[in-house]
Amino acid sequence: MNNYKKLKGLIAATFTPVDTNSDINYSVIRKYAQHIKDSGISGVFVCGTTGEFTSLTTVERKLILEEWIKRGEGDFQIIAHVGSNNQREAMELARHAAVKGADGIGCIAPSFFKPEKVKDLIDFFTPIAFSAPQLPFYYYNMPSMTGVNLSVAQFLHEGKKTIPNLAGVKFTHNNLMEMGDCIQLDNGAFEVLHGFDETLICGLALGAVAGVGSTYNYIPHVYLNILKSMESNDVETARAFQMQSVEMVKIIIQYGGGVRGGKAIMNLIGIECGPCRPPFATFEREEYDALRENLQGIGLLVK
Repeated sequence: MNNYKKLKGLIAATFTPVDTNSDINYSVIRKYAQHIKDSGISGVFVCGTTGEFTSLTTVERKLILEEWIKRGEGDFQIIAHVGSNNQREAMELARHAAVKGADGIGCIAPSFFKPEKVKDLIDFFTPIAFSAPQLPFYYYNMPSMTGVNLSVAQFLHEGKKTIPNLAGVKFTHNNLMEMGDCIQLDNGAFEVLHGFDETLICGLALGAVAGVGSTYNYIPHVYLNILKSMESNDVETARAFQMQSVEMVKIIIQYGGGVRGGKAIMNLIGIECGPCRPPFATFEREEYDALRENLQGIGLLVK
């Protein structure tokens, strides 16, 4: 399958806006989409980990994607995450993504009942990918969350035999040797999307040309400068910007990680994503004050 536009540059893993009652605040996506357009970001990854997909209903996931497609207006690529522990739900979401005009679908491994072999993973994904045969299919590899740590290279090589639209992998793992294997696999046949914001420079050095990340939402200039510097072989400058990213990640870890801390930052920059759904704790006013001070301390997002 070669008739689709390959991903390049920054793909923002989007947050899901909710109101104070924890209902989806669809109206915010218009402003959010304009923010993406203005930022130089190439695309969005909707309803993934950052989007709290496990805390959303199937109907909500469909409506969120529809709003992103409507508000994106074709100005950036939209990848719909359709992953679920329920294969039938993932198939339904994949069909919906194709009908509504998404540019691709991603799917995380099931994480409750887990595949034991690569073949099990292929068998789980095959009907999901077949539900949207005209769209590129990306395996969302994130063993730290799923507990599924099977060979990604083997999955890609063997999976392509039964999944014609298997385009590549969202590689959210720190095994850079395995990532390099995937990039070189079968003469570079697969897209490998770098999934750890704080090590983007490493993925680019190995040959990746696109990354998916949550912090791209609010400090895109840092990562655009990393991309630009690496393209011009200015590794020293790229390294300096990467360390800014590291400092940002160190801060959000203090506030519960990229979902909870990142969503609070979105609120600080004026994209009102609201709180996280349970089991995440509500972000308190004192935490917002401390977070703002932390960000001012590293010279990012001073408001």
